[in-house]
Amino acid sequence: MCGILAVLGCVDNSQGKRARIIELSRRLRHRGPDWSGLHCHGDCYLAHQRLAIVDPTSGDQPLYNEDRTVIVTVNGEIYNHKQLRQQLKSHQFRTGSDCEVIAHLVKHGEDFVDMLDGIFAFVLLDTRDNSFIAARDAIGVNSLYLGWGHDGSTWFASEMKALSDDCERFISFPPGHIYSSKQGGLRRWYNPPWYSEHIPSTPYDPMMLCEAFERAVLKRMMTDVPFGVLLSGGLDSSLVAAVANRYLAESAAAHQWGSQLHTFCIGLEGSPDLKAAKEVADYLGTRHYELHFTVQEGIDALEEVIYHIETYDVTTVRASTPMFLMSRKIKALGVKMVLSGEGSDEIFGGYLYFHKAPNKEELHEETCRKIKALHLYDCLRANKSTAAWGVEARVPFLDKEFINIAMSMDPEWKMIRPDLGRIEKWVLRNAFDDDKNPYLPKHILYRQKEQFSDGVGYSWIDGLKDHTNKQVTDAMLMQANFIYPENTPTTKEAYHYRTIFEKFFPKNAARSTVPGGPSVACSTAKAVEWDAAWSKNLDPSGRAAIGVHAAAYEDEVDVKIAEAKNGSI
Repeated sequence: MCGILAVLGCVDNSQGKRARIIELSRRLRHRGPDWSGLHCHGDCYLAHQRLAIVDPTSGDQPLYNEDRTVIVTVNGEIYNHKQLRQQLKSHQFRTGSDCEVIAHLVKHGEDFVDMLDGIFAFVLLDTRDNSFIAARDAIGVNSLYLGWGHDGSTWFASEMKALSDDCERFISFPPGHIYSSKQGGLRRWYNPPWYSEHIPSTPYDPMMLCEAFERAVLKRMMTDVPFGVLLSGGLDSSLVAAVANRYLAESAAAHQWGSQLHTFCIGLEGSPDLKAAKEVADYLGTRHYELHFTVQEGIDALEEVIYHIETYDVTTVRASTPMFLMSRKIKALGVKMVLSGEGSDEIFGGYLYFHKAPNKEELHEETCRKIKALHLYDCLRANKSTAAWGVEARVPFLDKEFINIAMSMDPEWKMIRPDLGRIEKWVLRNAFDDDKNPYLPKHILYRQKEQFSDGVGYSWIDGLKDHTNKQVTDAMLMQANFIYPENTPTTKEAYHYRTIFEKFFPKNAARSTVPGGPSVACSTAKAVEWDAAWSKNLDPSGRAAIGVHAAAYEDEVDVKIAEAKNGSI
């Protein structure tokens, strides 16, 4: 993960301005501790803080085309860069960096962005006509912000902290969009069929789904540095680990770092995740690292976590804290890149309330909405919690090809149907249910979902609530609508996180980058619409509904899982 900062159209291009850009770029050095770069051209500045994953020796940025008339600063991994280089045979490349192709693809016009397969946030300056473009990947895996200076300048930065002091107005750059100085603003470049309101009807093809996911994992093993997998022991991370483990020997990484996969899990002592992850790691034969933290250590890290993740959303703060602590330990082990399982629940309807979806049309619309909001929640958490310590997170479930296949499927197959033995995410489980060459044991493949914040230890959330109850009085909460009239916190925990956030990011533009509502990341409105009982659930993680969720596993599903545990299916 790298950090980029670009300021274009400055009135001031003095040495003092250059020093200021360097100072602001330095705020992103945690994302890229390996090298720093800055290119100045007239009234434009492109800065870069590099985390070297591919071509560590010669891929420093900014990057250029042959005659250095095109300059680009990129936070990204372009998985199809070798294929793109084949299409650019007449061009001269200076580095082995996967990102250099961006500087050459501009010859295809601004729509070249759709040719990129990967995760990215970049700014490209074409000095031949002094035009520029900026773009963010399809789902928003890599973070990016857009701001405007008082002098008419346009700003782009990987994190809000690099532009919030110098821009009165700024926003989270929308995923799948491009900003063009020629066309005068933002437009969406990512327009897959599932973005429309049309309900897909393609039949479920388990083999196609399985093979697409294998390709997604394999391409993300493109690295010249040590890597591993974040393994909680749940379905999603276990599948990532199983596929990576199966194909590790075929990857280029194996020649440098060996053929034993490294896996990492964090939790409180005796947590569900630690137990489940060890079971999966033992089955796969990985080199497994079991990392521990205490509730107090998590509480002590809260201010630093909120500074790095730049949100006050309750569920995001809860889940980011253990991930933040784990990333520090992973970096200490010499690992710079990890594969993670984000995105599966959004694509396949794996959250607690989806078992109440009344029909396939509403289920599909809700999965679309969840995917479009990922950049504000799980992608933000995974990107910034790991980048805080110079670690890059890659997410195979959010591969463009895989999403298009999974979202083109008739959503009837994603409906939770206990009468047919279909639990949540059944289509994914079934696709990897291979008796001849099993990826995972049956009971792991059909394991019920655990909330991430609970998986690290059930006392984690309770400990946070106890702590915040001591920090925020009843009187403070009663006056919350006057203190915080926008996105007013409704719990003491939300109030406490908001207070910390405001200390670092006091501008209205900053608080507006966090999605609306009382800091609730789950689809509360839709959940209540589907099941009125959800209206009584005040916790944004949906913990109170676990009993309701478990009821969906009675009869056929419970029998299936029991049989799996006994090895009879």
